[in-house]
Amino acid sequence: MRSPLIRSFSQLDSLDPDRPVVTLFSGGLDSSYLLLRLRRMGIREVHAVSVDIGEDESSTYKRQVAEALGATIHILDRRAEFADRYVAPAIAAQAVYLGIHPVSSTLSRPLIAHSAVELARVLGAQAVLHTANRSQNTLRRLNGALALLGYEGRFGSPYDLDPVTRDDKLVELRAAGIDLLAGRIVSGDSNLWCREFESGILDDPELHEVPEEMYTWSRPIALPGDTDTLTVTFEHGLPVALDGDPLPLTGLIDRLNRRVGAYGLGRYSGLEHLDHGEKVLEIREMPAAWLLLSSYRHIESACLDAELIREKRHLEQVWTREALEGRWFGELRLATQVFVDACAARTTGSVTWRLRTGGADTRSITAGSPLYLRDREAWEERAISTESAPFARAAEAVLATV
Repeated sequence: MRSPLIRSFSQLDSLDPDRPVVTLFSGGLDSSYLLLRLRRMGIREVHAVSVDIGEDESSTYKRQVAEALGATIHILDRRAEFADRYVAPAIAAQAVYLGIHPVSSTLSRPLIAHSAVELARVLGAQAVLHTANRSQNTLRRLNGALALLGYEGRFGSPYDLDPVTRDDKLVELRAAGIDLLAGRIVSGDSNLWCREFESGILDDPELHEVPEEMYTWSRPIALPGDTDTLTVTFEHGLPVALDGDPLPLTGLIDRLNRRVGAYGLGRYSGLEHLDHGEKVLEIREMPAAWLLLSSYRHIESACLDAELIREKRHLEQVWTREALEGRWFGELRLATQVFVDACAARTTGSVTWRLRTGGADTRSITAGSPLYLRDREAWEERAISTESAPFARAAEAVLATV
């Protein structure tokens, strides 16, 4: 039986030109070049899918490029679904890669794959193509999701075994009347949860610097000495309000990215492993994630027994590993989610923060059913009294018999 996995451009020759093909489309160089190649092959019906989860690239720009390359564009608004069904579970699972940075594309890839498969099945498409290459973790995450979703057609990235140089892609696109991205100095990935940069000027971990103008949320604009006090409220593990104002998670994240980022908070840098163990540098800005993950842990610590939290910390890394390796729809990730959800059901409360340039401090941690003490001396007196009571009663009984 022929493998369903597509790994090179030469394998595209086996596609039927009269049957639809679905491609994931970001509007970037790789996905635009793939559309060009499919057009040259004579594929009559190419559907470019752009899943809107709050990325930087505008829908208008994507539409112009896709249509210029003869593809039908599908822009699917999945921002609310991304926040509620992917980011929210990651907050409860404290999904941080080896203690270095919160995960991001790990959360978006399964949603993108699921959206593409839904459309492909409606269209009766013969293939779902994407453009991840071997130095991108997106390759195993998309392929893993597409496989676990049981997509019936062929799928994969022709760049896996058949890379094309950046210059060659630019030259061929220009010749086709598409002139784009020539000045981009890094590869970027963005959504409402994270803005991430890699490659280009960031290739070398031993010598790298991100130009300040590339940051959007975490560029400090607060003046020296400025502070900001805010309160985040969680109900059953879900962030639901900011300063007492109920908000959908999309709106809450958007506000926090800007308020927390104004103090230069929420930047991450770190190495992440590829399929065979090699590691690449990635830079992120995630101000809302920085504060929400910290807030969750504070409330969780106020509500849950210490031994339960210790066990959860282990399972958090199992959850993160399974999602990271492209097994979001796999049994083990789903099983650990049940444990995480059980803990989240008891995690209700709020945290008040005082933001300052370069840092933040808690001012209040309040839980619905707290385990914390508010008056240690009174507790000690009660505890001693309770512990001493049986001995006092025993002594009274002995004296009564004398």
